[in-house]
Amino acid sequence: MSEVKIFAGSNSTDLAEKIAKNYGKKLGDVTLSKFSDGEMSPSYNESIRGCTVFIIQSTNQPSDNILELCLMIDAAKRASAYKVCAVIPYFGYARQDRKDRPRVSIAAKLIANMITSAGADRIMTCDLHAGQIQGFFDIPLDHLNGSAIFVPYLTQLNLPDMIFAAPDVGGVARARAYAKHFEVEMVVCDKHRKRANEIASMQLIGDVEGKDVILVDDLVDTAGTLCKAAQIIKEKGAKSVRAIVTHGVLSGKAYNNIENSVLEELVITNTIPLSQKSSKVRVLSVADLFAKAIHAVTGHTSISSLFI
Repeated sequence: MSEVKIFAGSNSTDLAEKIAKNYGKKLGDVTLSKFSDGEMSPSYNESIRGCTVFIIQSTNQPSDNILELCLMIDAAKRASAYKVCAVIPYFGYARQDRKDRPRVSIAAKLIANMITSAGADRIMTCDLHAGQIQGFFDIPLDHLNGSAIFVPYLTQLNLPDMIFAAPDVGGVARARAYAKHFEVEMVVCDKHRKRANEIASMQLIGDVEGKDVILVDDLVDTAGTLCKAAQIIKEKGAKSVRAIVTHGVLSGKAYNNIENSVLEELVITNTIPLSQKSSKVRVLSVADLFAKAIHAVTGHTSISSLFI
């Protein structure tokens, strides 16, 4: 078996250190140099010849971070790494997975092609915005599920009247999976957008009177949808409203929106580093989940046990 080495992109250093520690390895030594015009030049400061290399990099604020990841993959292949696995806890551009209007890019497919062309042999990620993106890659892809993090947390809350809610129609499958696991009901918030990050209208489908509602989504960006859904649910008589969201993009006025919302708390993971703290935001770690997945991949065993 080849030696395993774990490296971090500049956007995921903290998470990568936790993953490496949980795996039982020290994080590898890599330097990212930049020219004055912003051009990046990564270099490995230790031999990786014949090694299985895991490069951990989330691609929020995607342009630089995706390019940095591709350059790190290319450098590893040119340094004669045996295999290179791109560990992408948050996969940027996943919201553009189809042509939903004329003359637009299918950006998720383009990014998949770029990472594959750079030389990645395997992809590891968590809670893609659209599951079909797995099919955009012609190399193995391990798609981890945030439920392994959230289910234990929700269980210990011991809420007496729990019910799950999807903040939009696209999130129904996620909410239903949680509802099925806990053997409770679910509701749906049906929204209509005028344009990106701007909601025209929203209505609730289902009864939430006297319930402890858990909103479920894969990512929260400006938090506009989430906070509006929480407001409508509260107005319909819910006892409390919480949200569990894997990827905390939290851009624009997100923190203000969350602080001024009726949400009891927003529970996210550390796939994306927080830009600021909030009294309503709780962060759970995916480090152990990814470390176990890396163990399974390098040991050629199943990752099925990581799913709930």
